[in-house]
Amino acid sequence: MAYQCDICSKKTHAGRQHTHHTGVAGGQWKKRAQTTFRSFAPNLHYVTMTIDGVATRVRACTNCIKRVRFDFKKASTV
Repeated sequence: MAYQCDICSKKTHAGRQHTHHTGVAGGQWKKRAQTTFRSFAPNLHYVTMTIDGVATRVRACTNCIKRVRFDFKKASTV
């Protein structure tokens, strides 16, 4: 099972991160800062949501959880 959101299909992406050198006394760097690869993962949680009237346990990112709760709150006030 892939590590991705069941609602919006947000998934892990690869990118680079820098490690910074402190330099020498004169402030000059002997070489550039190294770039290492890392993965950026979405913030996923297991949540029980009602989908088509059925309570379903889904793995959703926090943005989707907030969006669903906002839409539900907005619909219940109308």
